[in-house]
Parts: sequence; structure tokens; C-alpha cells
Amino acid sequence: FQAVDGRRDLDSCLVGSEIFIRYSSNHRKNTLPVLGFAAFSGTGKTTLLEKLIPRLSETGLRIGMIKHAHHNFDVDQPGKDSYRLRKAGARQMLIASSRRQALMTENVSAQEPRLDQLLTRLDTNAIDLVLVEGFKHVSFAKIELRREQLGKPLLYPDDPDIIALASDQPDNSGPLPALDINDADAIAAFIHRWLDTQAGNTG
Repeated sequence: FQAVDGRRDLDSCLVGSEIFIRYSSNHRKNTLPVLGFAAFSGTGKTTLLEKLIPRLSETGLRIGMIKHAHHNFDVDQPGKDSYRLRKAGARQMLIASSRRQALMTENVSAQEPRLDQLLTRLDTNAIDLVLVEGFKHVSFAKIELRREQLGKPLLYPDDPDIIALASDQPDNSGPLPALDINDADAIAAFIHRWLDTQAGNTG
């Protein structure tokens, strides 16, 4: 591995995360590492995560996922009982079965979700690692994803929390650890090494 810049060593490169520190300080018995994927639209964040999650799960890791969505997303289906009850005025709708449960909350007024608040909604006893899609302007550890043909600027020069660059031209990663965006196995292996580093620094 290489440090992000000359002022930081491997540990600070891989562990320094405002969200991780804040979250762990409030949940000392259930410290969870949080890792984001930062990229511009069209880079393929969800496609990569679809490949990464089963690879990480196969090693025994229990994955939690947080995704930033557009304003008017809806996971419910018109005509279903839960949908009808929400539309009737329920501010929160919790639907549960023997296999899964889902909590839908209606915001009284439009407000951007905060990652630190969303993390507190997760069951820390049921997961080992939280992956985050979106929230690229929030300070926490991230892997930058890049496809050269999109012609977008690099994010890591302005974001010291980016710990690696996964690109379709990995030779152009600059000072960061270089990953091939099309090699999910290599990215999964990097995440495992990052987790080992986190564990060593959190005792």
C-alpha cells in the first residue's frame, strides 16, 4: 500500500474516518467499520456492489448497506396494505414477516438524510461491515470509482478520506493504492485488508 500523501502513514490512510470515529464512540460494544464508494453517476457503483457483496458474504462477513436515493423513491407497491396505510396518514409503517421486516418513515418536511443518523438505525449485532453508496461529500472512509471515458475529475485530491482508487486504468491512480474496477475479487481482498487494519487500530 501507499499513503494518500506524504503526511500520512498506512494506518491513518486506512483508518482515519470521521464517521467511523463518531459512530464507534456512541456504540463502543458494537463498533462497525463503514466504507463508502464515491463516484459520479454512470460509473457503475451498484453494479460493482452487486459483485462485491456476495464475495464478502462468502467469507462470513455480514453486510449492511446504506444507499442515498433520489427525493421521491418508494419501496412500497400501490395497492398493498402497507401502501394504503401510509397513504392514509401513517408517519411510520413497520411491516414484518418471519423472513424480513421493513420500516418506512415519512419525513414531515423535505430534508437531506444524514449518514451518522442512518447508521444508528442499523442493528449492530446483525452486521460486521456497512457499505455506503453515495454521501460522497461526507467525511468517512471511501473507495473512489472511476471510468476514464466519462471524463469526470478525480475526487481524491479534494477528499483525504478516500483510501484507494478503483479505475479502468489502474496505472493512473496517483499516490493511492490502485485497484481494477473490473476485478471484484481484488477489491474484495483490499476490503479485507482494510478491515484487518481497522481491527488492529480499534483494539
